[in-house]
Order: sequence, then C-alpha cells, then structure tokens
Amino acid sequence: MSTATTEAPARGARDAGDAGVRSWKTPIILAVVALFSLLVFAIGAPANDVTFRLSADDDVIVLPAIVVSAPVVGWIAALGMIALTVVAFLRTRSGRTLPTWVPAVFAVLFLIAFLTWVVGSARTPNVALYGLLAGSVALAVPLIFGSLSGILCERSGVVNIAIEGQLLFGAFAAAVAASLSGNPFVGLVAAAVAGVLVSLVLAIFSIRYVVNQVIVGVVLNVLVSGLTGFLFSAVLSEDPERWNSPPRLPVIQIPLLSDIPVIGPILFEQTIVGYLMYVVVAVIYVALFRSRWGLRTRAVGEHPKAADTLGVNVNRMRFTNVLLAGVVAGIGGSFFTLVAVSGFGRDMTAGAGYIALAAMIFGRWNPIGAFFAALLFGFATNLSNVLSLLGTPVPDQFLRMLPYVVTVFAVAGLVGRSRAPGASGIPYIKG
Repeated sequence: MSTATTEAPARGARDAGDAGVRSWKTPIILAVVALFSLLVFAIGAPANDVTFRLSADDDVIVLPAIVVSAPVVGWIAALGMIALTVVAFLRTRSGRTLPTWVPAVFAVLFLIAFLTWVVGSARTPNVALYGLLAGSVALAVPLIFGSLSGILCERSGVVNIAIEGQLLFGAFAAAVAASLSGNPFVGLVAAAVAGVLVSLVLAIFSIRYVVNQVIVGVVLNVLVSGLTGFLFSAVLSEDPERWNSPPRLPVIQIPLLSDIPVIGPILFEQTIVGYLMYVVVAVIYVALFRSRWGLRTRAVGEHPKAADTLGVNVNRMRFTNVLLAGVVAGIGGSFFTLVAVSGFGRDMTAGAGYIALAAMIFGRWNPIGAFFAALLFGFATNLSNVLSLLGTPVPDQFLRMLPYVVTVFAVAGLVGRSRAPGASGIPYIKG
C-alpha cells in the first residue's frame, strides 16, 4: 500500500474532525441575540434608574439597595455580548473549540440586561432581588427532585416520562395522609410511597413486559391525572376539612447561617423537604460516580450486555433504581401540598414533571447540572410572576410563556451536545 493511500484516510479524518469542530451554530445564535440586545436593551432602554433591594427592612443585617441606570447597563451588557460574539466567530473560524465560559458569561449579561430593561419599564422600577431569588429556589425544589428521579432511571437505561405523574400522585397522597393523620411527616412518607407505586407500574411494563417506555410514561401521566382529578371531585371536594386540609411542614432555621445577608434566608430557612433536596443531590452525585452501585448503574445504562457478562443482574438493577426514583419524585411532589399550599388541587403540578425532564437533559444527566438547570427554570417561572405584578409593558401572556420558552431554548441549544446514556430506552432481553 502506498504512502499516499495511507495518508488519504488520515487526512480525511482530520478534515472531518475540523468540520465537526467548526460549527457556526453557536456564533450565529450569539450574533442574533446580541443584535436584539443592542436594539432593545441599549437603544430602546427606558430613561429610568432601577432599584434592586437586597434585603428586607426587618433583616438582622440590612444591605443598601443597588441603584443603576437602565441605559448604562443596557449599553455595557450589549457591547459585552457583541465582544463575546466576536470571540466566538474568531475561535470557530480558526477551528478551535469555544470555551464554556463564553456562552455562560453571555447568558449572564443577557439576563442582567433583560432584568434591568423590564424592571426599568415598569410603573415602579423597584424590585426586591432577595424575594426574586427566594421564590426561584422554592419553585425549583420539585423540579430538582423530578430531574433526579429522571437521572436515576435514565442512567439505568429506562426513560422516565412519568415524572409528572409521580409528582402529582405524591402531592395527592401527601395531602390526604397528612389531613387524615394531622401530621405532615406522615404525608411526606405517603408521598414517597405514592411515587413508588407509579414507578412500580412503569418498571413492570417497561422492564418485565418490554412495553415502549415512552408510551408507558405518557399513559401513567394521563392515568394519574384522571385518577387524582376524579378523587378530588368525588372525595376531597365533598369533605375538604377531613380529606384536604393538610398541616404544613414547619420551617427550620439554621442558627447563624440563616442570618447571612441575601442567601441566608433563602438557603437556610427551609422545611425538611428543602434540606432533603441538598442531601439527595449530594448523595446521588457521590453514589453515582464514586461507588460500586453507581458504576453498576452506569454500566447497565450504557452497556447492559457487558454488565451482564460481568455478573450484574441488569433488569434487577434497573427495577430497583426505578423504584428508588419513585421515592425521590414522590418526596418532590409533597412540596406542592405540604410546603407551597395547604391542600391539593386538580393537576396542580402544572407540567412541572416535563420541565424537570428538560432540566435533566439540560444538566446532561448529571445531578449537579440538573440542580442548576432546575434553578434556572425556577428563576424563569418566578420572574414571570414578579414582572406581571410590577406592571411591565411586556404582555402578560408572554410572561406566562417565559419558563417554557427558556425550557425550549435550553434543551434545543444543548441537547445536540449532550449524549444520553447509550442504552436509555432500550429494553434488555437476556439471550
């Protein structure tokens, strides 16, 4: 074989690699967003000063408010985004990969510019930043539990579309059990059991009977929605004092830490569900990447045949992890009825399970990544609520769309770079 013949495939492989690196998708998206920001946030900035309050008047340590000029912030952010867009174009043109900090800083600048512009356009250009952040964390709690449930399933090779049903049934069971017992902790346990019941059906049909996992998940969501809706109308609404008046979980303050300005009340004045959220994220991350169980879980989700060859019972591992995922999602569902409000409402999860699924993908099937992705979606949801109260010129319908728009753009922008576990959604039949 000649030298030219051997060099041709290698040269073709290098060209293919360069073509893969030189993707103009990200620079083009950044350019469009930067141009929009220049026109709206800089040129179209309201001539107002915007006040961001960092603490309440009754806090132990009261921080001074931040007052900024909307036009100045708009121009600085827009020029910064344009500079980052130029960096993206130059690196893509030279065939080099784009550092992760470029889109991250770009997103932060866009968020600052948008927040300043929209608050500055309100009738009262004044917003409590601490309240905005606190509400974001609270709204993200069920999303975090739901995304962790999805990670446990998909890392094992099972697609969990039934997160919505697990959250909803957990909320229903928590409300009923806490109402009958008068103890919110009984409701918390009942929520975990309810999540396991939904997961049990998912595991039996998708693992034992090899039914399409996506179809089973969708059917479970519809089934739980219909069942809880019927019981709400036929039982809970008839005697709400007995069936639908659960006591709330108490708020636990951690001394000293809860007195930290801004972040103290947000992170360290939580119910047991909020503190469990931190624990579950840490435990699942460490267990998934630093334990024998995690190694086997990732093995059955990536290469089940190889795991079976090494003596791992693939389907038993998947079955166990799907049930464990039900416990996690059920606890997340209890947040709706034991923390957020005192009572169950028809379809009160309002699509949180699907947003949690998007957070899982956005977080690249990693507990830490899913945690921050869920916080982003929680922030978008709370921001829409706060802006609608401020009286901004942005239509209320668009503000209600904001969390879902963020979800679509986040998944559409990053799902192409993310790779799901190799055997996710593929049933394993031992030959």
